[in-house]
Amino acid sequence: MDQDEARGRILDAAEELFYGRGIQAVGMDELRTAAGVSLKRLYQCFPAKQDLVEAYLRRRDARWRAALAEYVDAHGEGPAERVPAVFDWLAEWFAEPDFRGCAFLNSFGELGATSEQVARAAREHKRALVSYLGGLVSDLSGELSEEQISLLAGQLALLVDGAISAAAVAGEAGSARQARAAAEVLLATAARMEGGGRRPGDDGPVCP
Repeated sequence: MDQDEARGRILDAAEELFYGRGIQAVGMDELRTAAGVSLKRLYQCFPAKQDLVEAYLRRRDARWRAALAEYVDAHGEGPAERVPAVFDWLAEWFAEPDFRGCAFLNSFGELGATSEQVARAAREHKRALVSYLGGLVSDLSGELSEEQISLLAGQLALLVDGAISAAAVAGEAGSARQARAAAEVLLATAARMEGGGRRPGDDGPVCP
């Protein structure tokens, strides 16, 4: 087994165990056993558990956002369908048997106060999500200002995070449908403001 294969197997085991049970509940010896590598090889690949945790989060971020974008590209037939497709993808994810909520919020809750690596990975994931949503919003309309697009993207990201957290606690996917409906209200309200000179948030939230 070469280093790349060992690293991949370790990360696969870490993703299953860390996401399924929590980072602090899983020791390095258990990870070694699950990955089928020696303890020496494990530490050659990841000298400290914090290094493995950060690598797990970075890989999960890339995979999660790629899966979301692929789904939206395939199911969002036009700009108006792309933001709602985000929540359709969430509904499918929530229905998976191994769904345990947001890996980044979970990890931040466990270690964010003591690990700058975990806190940074979680924050960068959330910023990347807002940036992606901002791109979807800007594709939808050329009339909104950059400030309006930024605000709307942040509101949509809050709906995404809220839906994920609610689904994790409730154990069912209904929160994705509710968040989708709220997102459509936000988009409709933003569309009515185009060219009207009012900025989202001037007299309250975009959602009436």
